[in-house]
Amino acid sequence: MRRHLSLLFGSLILGLTLLVSPNASWAYPFWAQQNYESPREATGKIVCANCHLANKLTQAEVPQSVLPDSVFKASVKIPYENGLQEIGADGSNVGMQVGAVIQLPDGFTLAPQDRWTDEIKEETEGVYFSQYSDEKSNILLVGPISGDQHQEIVFPVLSPDPATDNNIHFGKYQVHVGGNRGRGQVYPTGEKSNNTTYTAPASGSVASIEPGENGATLVTITTADGEDVTETIPVGPALLLSVGDAVEAGAVITNDPNVGGFGQVDAEIVLQDPVRIYGLLAFFAAVALAQIMLVLKKRQIEKVQAAEGV
Repeated sequence: MRRHLSLLFGSLILGLTLLVSPNASWAYPFWAQQNYESPREATGKIVCANCHLANKLTQAEVPQSVLPDSVFKASVKIPYENGLQEIGADGSNVGMQVGAVIQLPDGFTLAPQDRWTDEIKEETEGVYFSQYSDEKSNILLVGPISGDQHQEIVFPVLSPDPATDNNIHFGKYQVHVGGNRGRGQVYPTGEKSNNTTYTAPASGSVASIEPGENGATLVTITTADGEDVTETIPVGPALLLSVGDAVEAGAVITNDPNVGGFGQVDAEIVLQDPVRIYGLLAFFAAVALAQIMLVLKKRQIEKVQAAEGV
């Protein structure tokens, strides 16, 4: 009876945890949330690249300048060939999934839904946004979601207002963007996934190739000293050798099933002071007025000169 009560209590605690803190469970990339305070290291590298080793193109589009307390779109493009499939964790072919992370300047946040335009609502249909953490509302995450429908992810962003926040100032800021397609090759624990190549653990000859658990393959290599070294190849990668083949330590023994990759790009955005815009417009108006007056004055002088010459 006590055992049943313990199991029931544990299930209740687990359920409450999932309900209270869904961001840590579902946000992409949750690995980074659990292991890194910030998704961008001091070197400038976004931590997603630690697990997604292949380099792929990622593009970002942001406005050149925005006004305070305004909603604008930051677009992340993650291009790849439509219909492309990758290896799932169980070794089957699955559709490509994508995700994106955008690190905005301090003060910039996800725009509240009541300020989204109809165009933004249409472009973000089926997309769930989350913060990197409670303390970093300027870092937004999306994914994993179906890639064929979301090769461009639009982030609705709300700009801050220096008039209401003394920590915000007008000027130019950096925006850091990362885009990923497909599963990673390395887990944060350092273990390889089944979406990467495997190498020979030692030099020698292949003594046996046997099936293992959950579809894995056990490759045993006999070294020159007569020692047997076994490498477990998970379901997914295809072996490139057979029994009796000679191999060198570190030699590739499987194909590379990975078709995805990660890319990052930086952009700039200016938080523009409306007073400067008004001043610029006034300057243009003054220049135009001065030009008109000069033309009118020139014509007046020409008329006077013509009259005096008669």
